[in-house]
Amino acid sequence: MTTRRKFFLILILGMLSAIGPFSIDMYLPGFPAIAADLNTTVAHVSLSLSSFFIGISTGQLIYGPLLDRYGRKRPLYTGLIIYLIASIGCALATSADALIWFRLIQALGGCAGMVAARAMVRDLFPVEENAKVFSTLMLVIGVSPIIAPTLGGYISAEFGWHYVFVVLTAMAAFILIAVHFYLPESRKPDTTLSLRPKPIMRSFLAVLKEPQFYTYALTGSAAAAGLYAYISGSPYVFMELFKVSEQQYGWIFALVAIGLIVASQLNSLLLRRYKSEQIIPVALFFQSITGITLFFGSIYGWLGLFGTVGLIFCFLSCQGFTFPNSSALSLAPFSRNAGSASALMGGIQMAIGASTSALVSLLSNGTALPMTGVMAACAISSFSILLIGRRIIYSRATVEKTQEESAEMLITS
Repeated sequence: MTTRRKFFLILILGMLSAIGPFSIDMYLPGFPAIAADLNTTVAHVSLSLSSFFIGISTGQLIYGPLLDRYGRKRPLYTGLIIYLIASIGCALATSADALIWFRLIQALGGCAGMVAARAMVRDLFPVEENAKVFSTLMLVIGVSPIIAPTLGGYISAEFGWHYVFVVLTAMAAFILIAVHFYLPESRKPDTTLSLRPKPIMRSFLAVLKEPQFYTYALTGSAAAAGLYAYISGSPYVFMELFKVSEQQYGWIFALVAIGLIVASQLNSLLLRRYKSEQIIPVALFFQSITGITLFFGSIYGWLGLFGTVGLIFCFLSCQGFTFPNSSALSLAPFSRNAGSASALMGGIQMAIGASTSALVSLLSNGTALPMTGVMAACAISSFSILLIGRRIIYSRATVEKTQEESAEMLITS
């Protein structure tokens, strides 16, 4: 594969992966305007974010088997078309409840790109390169928190929040065209795979029984949940508590995203000397310490605007190390059912993300504590899952090695 071809493949896969982040980040600065226009509260509007997370988490479980059965591109086309129609519905929504439902449908369509992108990384690139490819994808994905809130803030202020979804519709149309003309089909349809409930469940269970999968999928999901807690709580914390404008909030979001991008690219360099298994625990340790400091700083009032932004910057930078490595390690044991594995990984991540997003909204008490507390809990949980899971992986590997040695001794004797 030539360098130029590899670049364009990763770019398109990155755009598919960025559908979700763009859909999440771009309308965040418009929360107060949406609430005022639809005669509701910011907390009620934030439920449209939770419904989006629910749609992504459940939708990925649907697309996983479809991507393994029909190839990668046919289900991808379907999902992108659903996303286009739902985005138009969001733009035309006249009530908060309508927006919540359209966001759910939008997520059910958009998640096809996220599942397909991860599965195609596993299809198109050698296993040993997957972590580096995911790090490069983070460069594309990481641009969305820089561009999306800033662009969304200006669009909401100048034209109204409805036009945010008009722009998302146009972006999805562009991605659909790029997929059709420039993205190869990385996996042929497999007619031997059944779409009946029992075989699908057996396939999912086979993936879930793999210790390496559930250890790193849960580790990555719990760590990512801290990001979703920030996304859910940050509009209130910055625009209501710290009284920043929509445009200023967009720039804060962009600044924080820079840390995520730089860390993901630094991860690529570290992978030349260290294994993914060595990088993750160090990143999670520092993320846990940062999360605890952020939480107690919020309790005792040690942090102003700049202190809060600085600690969140450090906290989310750790995600640039965790996501690429946990994703690569989760999918490494699979080839034939990579679509199902990718769907499960994404479904778990978004289910936990939706729960933490909703939790931040439910715990809302007029302070930053719900956001910072959930962020700290996510980091600590992720680190704990990793430590426990690695023991299980090591124990299983030891047992399998002992069994192989015993079998060889019987054969030679």
